[in-house]
Amino acid sequence: MARKEKIINREISWLSFNERVLQEAQDASVPLIERVRFLGIFSNNLDEFFKVRVATIKRMIDVQEGSKRVEGEKPKVIMNNIQKKVINLQNKFEYTYHQIVAELEKNNIFIINEMELNPDQACFVKKYFRENVYPVISPIMLHNVDEFPYLKDKSIYLAIKLTRNIHQHDVEYAIIEVPTDHLPRFIELPSDQERKFIILLEDVIRFSLDDVFSIFKFENFESWIIKLTRDAELDMDNDLSKSFLELISKGVNERKTGQPVRFVFDNSIAKDLLDFIISRLGLNEDTNLIPGGRYHNFKDFMSFPNVLGKELEYRRDPPLRHKLIKHHKSILGVMSKKDLMLHVPYHDFNIFISLLQEAAIDPQVNEIAITIYRVAKNSKVVNALINAARNGKRVTVVIELQARFDEEANIYWSRKLEEVGAKVFFGISGLKVHAKLLSITRKENKKLVNYACIGTGNFHEGNAKVYSDLFLFTSHKGIANEVNKIFDFFENTYKNYAYRHLIPSPLYTRRKMYRLIDNEIKNAKAGKEAYIILKINNIVDKEIIYKMYQANNSGVKIKLIVRGICSLIPGVPGMSENIEAISIVDKYLEHSRIIVFCNGGNELYFISSADWMTRNLDRRIEITCPIYDKDIKKELKDMIEFQLKDNSKSRIINIAQDNPYVKSDSLPKVRSQEELYNYYFEAAKSHTS
Repeated sequence: MARKEKIINREISWLSFNERVLQEAQDASVPLIERVRFLGIFSNNLDEFFKVRVATIKRMIDVQEGSKRVEGEKPKVIMNNIQKKVINLQNKFEYTYHQIVAELEKNNIFIINEMELNPDQACFVKKYFRENVYPVISPIMLHNVDEFPYLKDKSIYLAIKLTRNIHQHDVEYAIIEVPTDHLPRFIELPSDQERKFIILLEDVIRFSLDDVFSIFKFENFESWIIKLTRDAELDMDNDLSKSFLELISKGVNERKTGQPVRFVFDNSIAKDLLDFIISRLGLNEDTNLIPGGRYHNFKDFMSFPNVLGKELEYRRDPPLRHKLIKHHKSILGVMSKKDLMLHVPYHDFNIFISLLQEAAIDPQVNEIAITIYRVAKNSKVVNALINAARNGKRVTVVIELQARFDEEANIYWSRKLEEVGAKVFFGISGLKVHAKLLSITRKENKKLVNYACIGTGNFHEGNAKVYSDLFLFTSHKGIANEVNKIFDFFENTYKNYAYRHLIPSPLYTRRKMYRLIDNEIKNAKAGKEAYIILKINNIVDKEIIYKMYQANNSGVKIKLIVRGICSLIPGVPGMSENIEAISIVDKYLEHSRIIVFCNGGNELYFISSADWMTRNLDRRIEITCPIYDKDIKKELKDMIEFQLKDNSKSRIINIAQDNPYVKSDSLPKVRSQEELYNYYFEAAKSHTS
């Protein structure tokens, strides 16, 4: 097999992941409203994919790097493959949408358009339009303007063709932005007792086009939705006279005028209007021209209203308290005696907030240091840090201003923190800070004692409701002191530190992982048991994939649980026959990263902020942390076993990229996320009793 055939292109693998999201919308066992929302997640994912990944490939094509290859293939070939796959997925999406609409109708929820309104509903829509919609729309007559109006990213537009009955050749074109930033996309209509009716905002506008253009003498109004996706990567210049904050602010503003990378349109649009728009926008074959259905911007469907009973949604299991955390008891006091691991969303993320609030008012706490990559809109985390600063603590915050799509929020919070005297750092030039770290320094018996929290995900109470992530709370002297060293490094980047416990990127992770894999290879060759278990979001880096193939060929058994991109190809004789890979997509987004090495029977456990991508290994500040506590090791082992036994929401990753479900007809059904909730529920209950 040629070297290039050993790797699945990352873009194609990512599209395969998003197809797994679409499978959730197709799955009849998923509650109906959740199926609608999975359509929204699929659409939102695809938007970001085009804004970032497709935009990057388009740049390669634009600068004519003919010799440049992306994982074995030229950029134009990849772009063509992407377009074919996306059109195929778009067709599946449209089919799924119509299936779901039919299912909604069986449940007495009707999404109707402007042509299906009864007289009462028509009166309601006209009134709603005049009072709410008309004041916030800005129709533009396209023949009256020299330049085609700027189409914003994330927005949808009605492209309108106006004609007269007598003079058919007298045609006018117009465009209206659908004001979803001012008004809800879904409007509930007057309904009877049993049936609920919903109309989309664009159809409210369609119904009232005669009002919009009443000063003209047109009798016919045809309209279709169009949408443009733009390049969202931040272009940073090297103007050293500007502060990093100013550069990021400038980049965020420039993102709003990024180059087009995808144009989506209703496939029933009049050809003359479509040709007019494509010509005036200057689009060409390198811009992905994607025909679709009547509606676009399905990302809004992530918040589709449930107008009927709770049985149409997932059961909302309340987050659990941790078995070691007692109400009104010091969390630092628990940490001083024993490590504990928070596993959200099963555990309550407010435990982390409580830790910060305790540290903020504890007179013995001198210093709090934290890394921030993403935080919630009204962040309890940042508010606790602000309170700590007001209480006289030395607060150090390392904010990553280049957290994609969260730059503006992070700029805002950095200024709020500086206002109360917190010391704010914006990471390290050229290295994104992706590590999730908290350090608390406390004076105990005239000595300074360090406490730490190391996470696989963001300190974000919103994410903690839907992302499954791990947070290690520890006072282990070696780990906590080394977390403190990391913060010293942020302040004094010229200093070198040695690490015996933590494995930081970009200096150590790759080499350490190679050594640990080599140790498994050595043991396998010596006839000893040898295995690697890896739970991760993405595995893309070529060299580490080739290292895994080498381990495979030496007899190391490898099990992968990969949520997203998997460029490694499992199950190929002579290359990866000892490697099995699955992906789990369910109601929570699998985000935790866990690595287990057999190590001759003395298993080594790690949690990490890093995926196995080149950027995480070589170009970011990341932390991989060992787990020493035997109870937490058992907890991680149990968690992994639940996931490896999952035969409800687990798909097989293979060379065909076709996502077959794991089937075990002879075994009882296992849905790992439900099993985990029950596992933690029983642990909390037994600890109480």
